[in-house]
Amino acid sequence: MSFSRREFLQLMGAAIATGLWAPKSSYGINGIEKSFDPDGRSNPSEMYNIPSFGNVSLLHFTDCHAQLTPTFYREPDIHLGIGEQMKNRVPHYVGKYFLDRYNIDYRTDKAYALTFLDFPELAVKYGKTGGFAHMATLVKRLRAERPGSLLLDGGDSWQGSATALWTNAQDMVDAALLLGVDVMTGHWEFTYGIERLMEVLENDFAGKIDFVAQNIVDLEFEDPVFSPYVIKEINNVPVAIIGQAFPYTPIANPRHFVADWQFGIHEERLQKVIQDARGNGAKIVVLLSHNGMDIDLKMASRVSGLDAILGGHTHDAVPIAVEIKNRGGMTLVVNSGTTGKFISVLDFDYRNGKIQDYKFHLVPVFSNFLEADATMAAHIAKVRKPFESKLAEPLAVTNELLYRRGTFNGTFDQIIVDALMATMDTEIAFSPGFRWGTTMLPGQIITMEDLMSQTAITYPEVRKNDMSGARLKEVLEDIADNRFSHDPYFQQGGDMVRIGGLSYTIDPTAARNKRIINMELNGKAIQANKNYTVAAWAGMDKDQQGPKIWDVVANYLRDQKVVAINELNLPTVKNVQDNKGFAKT
Repeated sequence: MSFSRREFLQLMGAAIATGLWAPKSSYGINGIEKSFDPDGRSNPSEMYNIPSFGNVSLLHFTDCHAQLTPTFYREPDIHLGIGEQMKNRVPHYVGKYFLDRYNIDYRTDKAYALTFLDFPELAVKYGKTGGFAHMATLVKRLRAERPGSLLLDGGDSWQGSATALWTNAQDMVDAALLLGVDVMTGHWEFTYGIERLMEVLENDFAGKIDFVAQNIVDLEFEDPVFSPYVIKEINNVPVAIIGQAFPYTPIANPRHFVADWQFGIHEERLQKVIQDARGNGAKIVVLLSHNGMDIDLKMASRVSGLDAILGGHTHDAVPIAVEIKNRGGMTLVVNSGTTGKFISVLDFDYRNGKIQDYKFHLVPVFSNFLEADATMAAHIAKVRKPFESKLAEPLAVTNELLYRRGTFNGTFDQIIVDALMATMDTEIAFSPGFRWGTTMLPGQIITMEDLMSQTAITYPEVRKNDMSGARLKEVLEDIADNRFSHDPYFQQGGDMVRIGGLSYTIDPTAARNKRIINMELNGKAIQANKNYTVAAWAGMDKDQQGPKIWDVVANYLRDQKVVAINELNLPTVKNVQDNKGFAKT
């Protein structure tokens, strides 16, 4: 049974009267579309007055996860860096540590865009971020001020929304063309399968958008599948854009989507590609990467000849370009966040045969600061029209701030695992440690569109099976080893799996297979030789069968009507007291 918006408002009124729900801020039930309060600024749009610099400009966005309309996105309160290369180093700062590291004032627009601090209140004050119509306005402005500039898409653009899934990514393909993307690489794009990807590249993108990836070869002959790089002239300066797709796609996602291709980091091959691009006249060489920032930073120290790495995958929004020394000189490493929250602007002054200087800006896309581009807005409206009623279906009301991003768990993840256990009648539930997924403020109505922004993938089936206590520990240890490996090159996926029912203690600093301790279920220790019922989704099996995750969670939300998280199932985390990627205030 579904409910109308009127019925939901009546329900909320009853909930308030009975004390089941109360607004947590003064902005009211659905007062989330307020205009920005400029805080004394005479013209808030002045933040977009970014002086042009030099003669070679690159604009970059990444990991928009198919969010065509503006959204809220809360940055993590736990983003652990473990090991000498990552602990208390960029990008592993959160909250107050982040603000201190970059000298950002509390409760400002930058603090809102870049941290989780005071998020519900500041979200009301500053509004939603991203949205392709607002991105388009900003891109056009930046390009008008920087003639010849290139727009680079770091991947994860075709997946993450209902309309992307239901149109087989056509909505995002057309949006990229309208936005004026010049070059892109990929990751979740591959989960539509080889046939669909090649259809887009050979038809829609042909002669318009270059798809580059030096690290993908066919399995039979190890021949390159895509062009490793493209050279574009910017104001008579040849610039090479080398592609680096997500190197662990067949591990992090089902292998059958890319059954004929081999991925990897391929450092030595990259070095040869850099030399080839230089030999073909490139004066500036950059890597358009979907490695993840930790891998980018290590790669920058080991590979020479790259002037910059513009990266993605880990959704890190970093307001400076990190300068990494290597045997060839220096490489800048840039990451540009997620959901369209930011456009990076990297300007080079190239003269007398070398780069003389550079300037970098991580520019937030505040939808209340920027007018919507009419052409892009019309495209978005057209795409959404056939699905309007389905997208707008109300499922429940949230009494909580709902978010996903974080090393261990998020409140929307908690809803998913609770729904899995309740609907599938299991003791334990697993949900992948995805970083994508939008944020909702207390008092919002959760619609089907909101749910799809957390679950829209091409392998959504839910399964139920038995797992021994020994196997449960083995799975958690494997995922922890991936996430907390001291070597960035061995980080092959997302964050820690989200868990319902089961509680545990983790020491991220411990050795392999010794991180997980004190596993319990309902206060009783997990027994190695005992079987437990487990529900999970997003399996790797090509023939996986079962209900789709969004149907399972939608039914749960309809029954709940008002969502309140009794307890966020976070593990007890040891030896992180001095880690600046772990903060709650």
